[in-house]
Amino acid sequence: MDLDRDICERARIARDPRFDGRFFIGVTSTGIYCRPVCPARSPKPENVRYFPSAAAAADAGFRPCLRCRPEASPGTPAWLGASASVSRALKLIGESALDGGGVDQLAGRLGIGSRHLRRLFLRYLGATPVAVAQTRRVHFAKKLIDETTLSMAQVAMAAGFGSIRRFNTVFQKFYGRAPGDLRRSAATGPNRPTAGLYCFRLAYRPPYDWDSLIAFLNARATPGVETVTPGEYRRTIGLDGLTGEISVRPVEGRHCLELTVRYPNPGALFRIVERVRGIFDLGADPAEVASHLEKDSRLKTALRADPGLRVPGCWDGFEIAVRAIVGQQVSVKAATTIAGRLAAEFGSPEAGGAGVLFPSARTLAEVDLSRVGLTGQKMRSIRELALAACRNEIPFDRSLDPEEFEKKITAIPGIGPWTAQYIAMRLGEPDAFPAGDLYLRGFAKESDAWRPWRAYAAMHIWRRGPKPEFKKPEERKAPPAQGRSKHAGTDHELLLSR
Repeated sequence: MDLDRDICERARIARDPRFDGRFFIGVTSTGIYCRPVCPARSPKPENVRYFPSAAAAADAGFRPCLRCRPEASPGTPAWLGASASVSRALKLIGESALDGGGVDQLAGRLGIGSRHLRRLFLRYLGATPVAVAQTRRVHFAKKLIDETTLSMAQVAMAAGFGSIRRFNTVFQKFYGRAPGDLRRSAATGPNRPTAGLYCFRLAYRPPYDWDSLIAFLNARATPGVETVTPGEYRRTIGLDGLTGEISVRPVEGRHCLELTVRYPNPGALFRIVERVRGIFDLGADPAEVASHLEKDSRLKTALRADPGLRVPGCWDGFEIAVRAIVGQQVSVKAATTIAGRLAAEFGSPEAGGAGVLFPSARTLAEVDLSRVGLTGQKMRSIRELALAACRNEIPFDRSLDPEEFEKKITAIPGIGPWTAQYIAMRLGEPDAFPAGDLYLRGFAKESDAWRPWRAYAAMHIWRRGPKPEFKKPEERKAPPAQGRSKHAGTDHELLLSR
């Protein structure tokens, strides 16, 4: 990835937070790499090198700065200008895809060769997939050392290292000191997390429209599974046969969200944090998105009215796919009620008593769905989707490119391109665009100009952007049954309606 040195230099001198995570600064006189917002005295320009990722800086022999903490940055928005394969690979690395296989297996899941994947990573991130994964693990370990009281053995396990010896060796190489030394210098106090309860600060690039995102999640919160208020998102979670709960709040005056995790196994913390970052779209670069979309005069007003609007993600892909099916041809409120019935009837209790877990694919493939008020077509669609998920025929981890994902999921009876694109949006695909939506279909011809950020354009249009010639949702009457396609009229016609 080519970096414009003049732009990087101006951003470094200004300590511009919009560039935090978009590049890293290697200081040759100290051997340390920093974030653009580092508060330390600025080095001389001749002592500065710029890198597209923390992994590239580490690969060049630089150590992370202990003052600006590169591990606390919003992360590299690799999908900005990068290939779709790199973006999808980073998503899989966040789910620990390299831990049990290797680059060959990761590339295979993406449908490309391992040598090609390495070339793409070097081109866009300046480092190999293994180097990127290792840097992310070390950064996460540093975060755990600073923000939890986990033992070093638990930190090593949570960060994805196979042994404490390997962890100590890699950490010493990255930071130039032992992890125990950094633990002794970390802040201590009565609010530090205890075993099974962890608290993290997750950074984002400003601006960040928390109110719009939380309103979206609130309208679609599944009773018993999710609890949403204007200042907090809370839900039950299940991983590896264990259960827990997460809670997310904005931090006043800081460009970050506070995540609290209650979960018995620290080994899953890395995946939990990565999934939460996806739910709240914390890797987005709103300035980059806006600079592209505002070229369309019809979107400019919406972009200025709602700066920092994000695309809401999801905790679990299968869950959001079921939710999309449930929402077809009914209002958001009705869909939420039915989703709550599904959870209450077929979900399992969360061990901590916080609520219920959304039913698994295996469960929904076997139960009698007629007990929750679903139509015959929706019952068939959910059952077929569940069976396909059990057979691993439809991965919800973004390993497939968007076209292949749509092809596979629309093979399920009752799921069309519109629903497939909405699911892809919630899975974190920035270019997904449900063109069949009643609000969006008037923009279908122009939407190619919005690539690769059509999902953000859709959110702005749904929120308050320029509308095609349709009545407001509350004024529209349902068309006659014979005039509706089997895929039209989902709850997403009413997204954030006022």
